Amino acid sequence: MSLAVHGLSGDVKEANSYYESFPRHSEGQQFDFVMANPPFNVDSVDKERIKDDTFRFPYGLPTVDNANYVWISMFYSALNDNGRAGFVMANSASDARGSEQTLRQKLVDDGAVDVMIAISSNFFYTVTLPVTLWFLDKSQEREDTVLFIDARDIYQQVDRAHRDFAPKQLEFIANIVRLYRGENVETDDGSEALLNEHFPDGVYADIAGLCKVATRTEIAEQGYSLNPGRYVGVKPRDDGDFDFEGTMTRLHDELAELNAEAEQLAKRIQHNMQEILEGYSE
Repeated sequence: MSLAVHGLSGDVKEANSYYESFPRHSEGQQFDFVMANPPFNVDSVDKERIKDDTFRFPYGLPTVDNANYVWISMFYSALNDNGRAGFVMANSASDARGSEQTLRQKLVDDGAVDVMIAISSNFFYTVTLPVTLWFLDKSQEREDTVLFIDARDIYQQVDRAHRDFAPKQLEFIANIVRLYRGENVETDDGSEALLNEHFPDGVYADIAGLCKVATRTEIAEQGYSLNPGRYVGVKPRDDGDFDFEGTMTRLHDELAELNAEAEQLAKRIQHNMQEILEGYSE
C-alpha cells in the first residue's frame, strides 16, 4: 500500500522475517540501502530456529528474550560492502547490557556504525516513547568515529499528542550529517538560517547539546553505549533562560523511557524465575 500511495513499484513478498531469510527476494544478493521501522522489544522469538544462520547473524544472537538485536543484525548483514542502513530502534537498545552490549561492541569495532540520532517522543502514532535512529555504513569511510546528534529539542508540535519535523528542521539535521561526511549542504527547504546559526564557518564542529563526533576509544570508555546523550552533553543556558516547558517535556520523556525499560526487566525476571521453577520441579 505504501508503495502504491507513493507511486513506486516493488517486489513484495509475504514472509516471517525472523525465520525466513531476506534473500528470498534476491537469491542471496545484498543491498546498497536498507530502510526499516521494525517492531520494538519483541519477545518469544524462537532463536533455536535461526541459531545456525551465520549469514544473517554473523555476530551471533542475543541471549535475552528481546528481538531488537535480531533486527539490527539482519539489517547489517543485508548490506553489501558499500551498503548503508537507516532504521528506527527503541532507545533501550543503545545502552542494553549483557549479550546485546557484546553485539553492539562488535558493530562499533568493525566500523559499521556511522550516525546515531536521538529524537523526541510522540513522533509515531503507535509509539509514544522517544526513539533513536541508527545509521550503519559498511564502506568504513569513517570507521574510527561515530556522529551523535541529540535532536530531542528539534520538532514542531502537530497537535497535543503528536510531533514531527518541519521541512527546514529535517533538512538541518541531514545537513549536520552532510557536514560530518564532507558533503555539500542543501538549503532548498529553508535550513540556511539554522546552519548559519550553528555552523557559521560552513564546516562541521561539535556543539554542546546538539552534536558530537566520538572516536571508538571514547565509545569504549562509555561501555560501548550508543546513546547520543552520553556524548553530546547539555546545551549551555543563561540563568534567566530556563525553559520550563522544554525541561518538563524532557523529564516526562525520560520517565516514560525508564518505565518501558522497567517493564522489559520485569518480563525478563518473570521469564527467568519461570525457568528456575521449571528446572527445580524436574
